[in-house]
Amino acid sequence: MNGHLDAAQAVMDDVVALRRDLHRHPELGLDNPDTRDRILAALDGLPLEVSTGTGCTSVVADLVGDEDGPTVLLRADTDALPMTEDTDVDFRSAIDGRAHACGHDAHTAMLVGAAKVLSARRDEVKGRVRFMFQPGEEGFAGAKVMIDEGVLDGVDRAFALHVTTNQRIGIASSRPGPLLAGDTSLSVTIRGRGGHASAPYRATDPIPAMAATISALQTAVTREVDVFNPAVLTIAHVVAGTTTNVIPETAFFEGTIRCVSESARAIIKAAVERTCRGVAEAHGCTAEVEMVDGYPVTMNDPGEDARFVEVCRSTLGDDAHRVLPAPAMGGEDFSYVLQQVPGIMANLGVCPLDEPDPRKAPGLHSNRMRLEEAGMVHGVALHVGMALHGGPVAAS
Repeated sequence: MNGHLDAAQAVMDDVVALRRDLHRHPELGLDNPDTRDRILAALDGLPLEVSTGTGCTSVVADLVGDEDGPTVLLRADTDALPMTEDTDVDFRSAIDGRAHACGHDAHTAMLVGAAKVLSARRDEVKGRVRFMFQPGEEGFAGAKVMIDEGVLDGVDRAFALHVTTNQRIGIASSRPGPLLAGDTSLSVTIRGRGGHASAPYRATDPIPAMAATISALQTAVTREVDVFNPAVLTIAHVVAGTTTNVIPETAFFEGTIRCVSESARAIIKAAVERTCRGVAEAHGCTAEVEMVDGYPVTMNDPGEDARFVEVCRSTLGDDAHRVLPAPAMGGEDFSYVLQQVPGIMANLGVCPLDEPDPRKAPGLHSNRMRLEEAGMVHGVALHVGMALHGGPVAAS
């Protein structure tokens, strides 16, 4: 067995126990105090320089090697989702309305495991390894809070893993360039003039204007954005009216824009503004449009992707790495880190062994999401490998 895997296997009992403890006690947003305390307890006794955040319940731990070298940041997110878990595992969430359904409990446990392995092999560390335990990934931009507090000071390169239940254990995947989308939220109020449903000519009905606007928005995206510069606009929430015989004054809808380049984001935002106002005006209505940018595009550095491919193959085997054919349209606040330092986020397969088809396994953010804990040993080993893999790597 590979040396990194041997070392990772030796700490797996602790990794699994911590993951289950975190899974049982999920916390939300930027305030994860119990999770922070569990991380601190798990790191206690290791030769680390440990600090905690003020803007969120973050933990930063530095392992300083014996020789000069780069500072390598390894990141795990710690927060859960505001949803109810519907699994039958013994360690299911003990808190209704909160669940670790995105694997952040595994991310945190794997990074603690890597800290233990690397601490025991401190003489192999050239430079510094920084362990970044970050709350608030699920929509709260915890990475940005930690960056503002200095987590990237002196960092030369960065690495993060995200588990996926739709990929077999023993397989990791990545791609150079865009990995995940940037997102923008969209809210539109169409304003007309209310009246009796039997006499629409005496009112200005905002509902047909809203329907026409939504259809026009779909066309605007497909007609204005290059098909090889992927973008998606989805309207997911529509509200209008109160009963059968009243034409309301307003109709409201909201949704999300996803794209894998900032140029596409700018094109779509301009098209949305123009389309909403123009279609509403054609119906005798007005449109109030609000768009709020969320996370940037998650952009993997080609050189760091090449480094990960080398580490993955040397650690897990020649056939262990898969190149993702295209970006995914989810968002990730590790993108803020990758805007400032070269780095990579990669996917780690943790599909349960009893799932016959990984493509059909309950995925991330599912109330029935489960992961194969045996796959976490690979995550620990890959973190170790990325920390110890020195020197430049040429992008393929």
